Amino acid sequence: MGNNQSYSPPKHFISAATIVINEHDEILLIKGPRRGWEMPGGQVEEGESLKVAAIRETKEESGVDVEIIKFCGVFQNVQQSITNTLFLAKPIGGTPSITSESLETGYFPIKVALDMVTLPNFKQRIKYCLDENTHPFCIEF
Repeated sequence: MGNNQSYSPPKHFISAATIVINEHDEILLIKGPRRGWEMPGGQVEEGESLKVAAIRETKEESGVDVEIIKFCGVFQNVQQSITNTLFLAKPIGGTPSITSESLETGYFPIKVALDMVTLPNFKQRIKYCLDENTHPFCIEF
């Protein structure tokens, strides 16, 4: 192969997010400083599984411990090499609390929650996760 110093591996950004539904059929949302209300989630670290990342990010952002119920699907921003993985989860401990990454945290009825989420792509992701007929999905945009 010779000198391959000019080769640089592709850089992909992978995130894992959870749609957490409690026993009252309410969804967990966090209010971030930049994007408003959204589901908890964040970047998967090197050497970390998607599920572990989803659980860790949910705890870090919301204070809630969760158990993953199922993998829902993937949204991929092809141009920017961003892949967002989404999981359904249920709370198993902790309480919704304000963290360094969230201004507000709480459970909301699904219909109310969908109105609170202002970014269309986040709203779409939540709807896909709540509709079992779409699982598993792979949406490219």
